[in-house]
Amino acid sequence: MSIATTLKQKLFRWQIDGLGPLRLSQRRIFILPTRGGLLFALALVVMLLGAINYTLALGHALVFLLAGLGIVGMIHAFRNLHGLVITPGRCPAVFVGETALFQLSLHNDRSSPRLGLELAAVKENVVNAAVNPLESTKINIPINTIKRGWLELPRVRLSTRYPLGLFMAWSYLQPSMRCMVYPQPLVSPLPLPSTMPKLGERHGDGGQEDFAGFREHQAADSPRHVAWKASARDTGDRPLLIKQFAGGAEVELELDMALTDPALPLETRLSLLAGWLLAAEAANCSYALRLPEKAIASAQGERHLQNCLEALALHQA
Repeated sequence: MSIATTLKQKLFRWQIDGLGPLRLSQRRIFILPTRGGLLFALALVVMLLGAINYTLALGHALVFLLAGLGIVGMIHAFRNLHGLVITPGRCPAVFVGETALFQLSLHNDRSSPRLGLELAAVKENVVNAAVNPLESTKINIPINTIKRGWLELPRVRLSTRYPLGLFMAWSYLQPSMRCMVYPQPLVSPLPLPSTMPKLGERHGDGGQEDFAGFREHQAADSPRHVAWKASARDTGDRPLLIKQFAGGAEVELELDMALTDPALPLETRLSLLAGWLLAAEAANCSYALRLPEKAIASAQGERHLQNCLEALALHQA
């Protein structure tokens, strides 16, 4: 490890904070005057020169009173951050184009409130926050997503100008947080399903033995299962009706990347697969996913959908 790297790690320790609670100490808090604070200081200098020139005792008293007020504002700006405890939370998975929300919990163990807090990631919108005495509050840091895969939380700046706006105190946070970003789904017709016999089981959609009722038409349904007479009696506002039979077969979808057009870009093909996964789950079908380097067996449910979407997000990422 080079000397420059070692020195950087010692000087900028806040860049790696892990997943545990972090208490802001005085070594992590920086403070500088704002533009208004600099103008305030310039005004005090002009007032002091005038008081000296005209030997005004009240002028001297006013200048020192305002200077003391500024120093008190600087101390309170520092204390507004000092001792604040930040705990990383969870970030639910999103699709490309959506906003990832990284949750941070702010805990105040003092008997006075912490007001005027501002949190912002690099080049992102500022989130305002306040923490009541002896309470905690949860803040979501929004990050725009532009590509699939793991999205790491960039460095977050926690700052405050409270109470007078003359000084700004800030600290940098770098929790080890990341968010899974799925490919943006594209709506397209599902591939043709296959019928797989299941001995000893009975399902509501698979066989052709006993009539069990009607349900609304799904994209994967065959036109020969449409109940044309029952649909004709409808007003036309609802989707077509599909006959349901009680039998011993189950509809299963094989969602293979080979079914997409090889001439399309990779991201478009993954988006098509993502759209198929959502449509298959909405249709309550069993489905399998097959990628060039990974295959997921047929199943259904929220957990299975997440595993399939995660495989798409990490494909050649």
